[in-house]
Amino acid sequence: MTGGSTLIVGSGLIGTATARCLARADGRVTLVSRRPPAVSPGSYGARWAALDATDVRDCRRLLDRLRPERVVLVHGPSDVTWCEANPDEARAAHVAVADTFATLAPDSRIIMISTDNVFDGSSAHNTESASPAPANAYGRAKLAAEQALLAKAPRSVILRVSLVYGHEPADADKWLNFFAACAHRLRRGEPVEAPDDHWTTPVLLDDVAEVTAALLRCGHPLPPVLHLGGPDRVTRAEWATAVARALGAPAELVKPVPRARTRYASRPANACLASEVLPDLPGIGDITVRGVREGARLLAARFTGPEPSA
Repeated sequence: MTGGSTLIVGSGLIGTATARCLARADGRVTLVSRRPPAVSPGSYGARWAALDATDVRDCRRLLDRLRPERVVLVHGPSDVTWCEANPDEARAAHVAVADTFATLAPDSRIIMISTDNVFDGSSAHNTESASPAPANAYGRAKLAAEQALLAKAPRSVILRVSLVYGHEPADADKWLNFFAACAHRLRRGEPVEAPDDHWTTPVLLDDVAEVTAALLRCGHPLPPVLHLGGPDRVTRAEWATAVARALGAPAELVKPVPRARTRYASRPANACLASEVLPDLPGIGDITVRGVREGARLLAARFTGPEPSA
């Protein structure tokens, strides 16, 4: 990547992975969040700055200083259960940040990471031409943020991403993805309850970062909405079983249960995305998005060594 700088708003899994991916090609990458990320961005060639993205004045000062050519928004509360309990706060946070960056940086290429939760789960095949119909507060908040961004920033792109998974350390305060939660519990010999009626198209974190970086580099005009889902449509129970096999853990530890009995009860039954557009975009169609079995094999090597006792 040449010319200009990149600003990434949000230092969670996707924001950090995207910063790492971009920094390999261009050191002018700044990651911003309220609190420092667990791993210093300086260790992989990026920078970190403190920012309350809901504060318009803070955002204006930062943008005046950095003048980024590219912006990635991975912002707002993403805990579906929390959003369901606090719908007004969730919507306000997501919309405010999208509106602020659309207003203050309309000429930047802005990519906002969105979610499969903008659909109600009635279809197993949600492409870019499908009409959003969110069934939970998180989906409604994200859809409102999408609309706010596209209304003011014509060069912006909404990248809706299906369930993202990657490595997280065993001693993390809270595991942010289903894969890591399964892997650590299975390695301890603990049973894992996983819905056998909740379908997803999971995407490996590294593949999300690579696709996002490629979209930022793309010199061609991009469609306003793109979807990124993995090649496998699986239930969480099937996925957890694939994780167990990759780790050499007994598959019998995975206990299939109804979605209604789990924390995923408010999620769409089909949290699945497919793209009619992404494979044909220059520089992006050549990226291999890996399936859950290959992803599990790649990540299994990182879940080695002694596991702390529960």
